[in-house]
Amino acid sequence: MTPEQYVQDKAAASGSSFYYAFLFLPKERRAAITAFYAFCREVDDVVDDAVDMGIAAKKLAWWQAEVQQTFQDKPTHPVMQALMPHCKYYGIEEQQLQAVIEGCQMDLQQTRYLDYPALQHYCHLVAGVVGEVAAKIFGQSNSQTTAYAHKLGQAFQLTNIIRDVGEDARRGRIYLPMSDLQKFNVKAHELINYKLATKSSDFDDRFQALMAFQSQRAHALYDEAMQLLPTADVRSQKPGLMMASIYRTLLSEIEKSKFPVLHERVRLTPLRKLWLAWKVQALGKI
Repeated sequence: MTPEQYVQDKAAASGSSFYYAFLFLPKERRAAITAFYAFCREVDDVVDDAVDMGIAAKKLAWWQAEVQQTFQDKPTHPVMQALMPHCKYYGIEEQQLQAVIEGCQMDLQQTRYLDYPALQHYCHLVAGVVGEVAAKIFGQSNSQTTAYAHKLGQAFQLTNIIRDVGEDARRGRIYLPMSDLQKFNVKAHELINYKLATKSSDFDDRFQALMAFQSQRAHALYDEAMQLLPTADVRSQKPGLMMASIYRTLLSEIEKSKFPVLHERVRLTPLRKLWLAWKVQALGKI
């Protein structure tokens, strides 16, 4: 299997909304973003599949060394072999890839976030930086587009956090800021043991208020990102706009379903994702 086939299979197998946006890119840009996305999936999977935190930490340390070797023209992993040719051309920097790994390391070391600024730092590493790299690959021409891409990446991450509240809690992780839980009088143990929590007569009201607050914050980030996107780069950044359409629609579906995220994962069908992506491609806007 060639490195290019490896990253293609990795991206396709993920079932991510990002994959649908890649389909409309020219061949070279599609190859670059697919390789970069495969890298992000590889390091993220180290955390998601971790049974032994010590082993996971060693794997991430290996990836740190592999990234360093790649920028010395010595990649050994097929993902880095596929990504390396695109790094110089699209201005992908070593520190950006290392930042993504650093964000994954935080998942091994931290399961709670005291407040929103603390969560923002995590989102910066695992999503904001990813947005910045993607914007370059898509064809960014205006420096202001970096701020747009960073903000949009954070919006995606908050949407993921909202979608995965129950799944993350069962793994012992709570990404909702502790200060927000206190504000709405929701206890961490109620998220972890939601079946017991539902026996409390007012739990649903407290949880709904908490999640509505999180959703409003995410919507605000989407709005801020759209305001930051320079008109000159709207066309080049269509893939990001496709992802925004898909992710924001998902967020709206979660809201309409009254945040069932503690016991189920709300999804959009592949056909609906493709339809949303095509509409942005055809109309040029969300």
